[in-house]
Amino acid sequence: MQQPKILTVDDDPDILDVLNLTLSELYKVYQANNGKEALKMVQQVMPDLIVCDYMMPVMNGREFCKSLKKDILLRHIPFIMLTGKGEVQDRIGGIEAGVDDYMVKPFAPNELLARIKMILRRTSSSLDASPLTHLPGNTSIMEELQRCIDENKPFAVGYADLDKFKAYNDKYGFEKGDEVIKETARILIKCVREKAGDNSFVGHIGGDDFVFISADSLADEICTNVVNEFDQKSPSFYNDEDRNAGFIIGKNRQGNEEKFGLLSISIGIVSNATQSITHVGQISELGAELKKFAKSFDKSNFVRDQRKNS
Repeated sequence: MQQPKILTVDDDPDILDVLNLTLSELYKVYQANNGKEALKMVQQVMPDLIVCDYMMPVMNGREFCKSLKKDILLRHIPFIMLTGKGEVQDRIGGIEAGVDDYMVKPFAPNELLARIKMILRRTSSSLDASPLTHLPGNTSIMEELQRCIDENKPFAVGYADLDKFKAYNDKYGFEKGDEVIKETARILIKCVREKAGDNSFVGHIGGDDFVFISADSLADEICTNVVNEFDQKSPSFYNDEDRNAGFIIGKNRQGNEEKFGLLSISIGIVSNATQSITHVGQISELGAELKKFAKSFDKSNFVRDQRKNS
């Protein structure tokens, strides 16, 4: 079983050493010296929990926590704040920023371990996020779609999944398949965030199915970038023989042997720019229909619903 990842953040190297000694037997420990450095590291390692000092240069613990909680892809990460003895105002500031728990320095290592175990247990039982990609799951996706409908602004929803993934999984195994899914998540996050920034959403429905939400005007460009980046990456998922051949031999759903080309990605775009969308189920139905049509082209591509309200 993989060790949970904990990011420790403090400008005092002695505190970082104590935290490392306390945590390293049970957890994979990462370290940063201030909030700005920690924000970059969160993106790289996606920790399961953060232990952070309140008082730090460059960006303090409260500012770091507030930045983290603003990001829909990161806000689920539990956050323990370390404060100085009697610094009540720091604790209030931390709670207002969205801190899950706090401890006063100097802390008892056993108490810190107990609190971390409790928070990780509680988080794993309640977290909607995918354990594989850490992207928001179905409950969050439905809530975000409903929010878009309620706000009644122009939006687009992209439903994406991989083509020929079952044949790939059958040949290369689930571990390699999981790596493909994680890389797909990285590509989607990168392309969506580059164009739409914080006013966007990426979710993981399950398996090789994903969804993103952005302003309607940005959706086509996002999809173009996703298709291009995925097609550049796809050959690297294969061994030299299969990559050079451009296909693998596998069994189709009827159990018959068939040639399957390299993995590709298909995206169906649903938008309220051309038609009225009044409920979440309507988006899901249209998305499934469009994605099915996109997959019929047997190459990475995206299609948009062109129907208009009469």
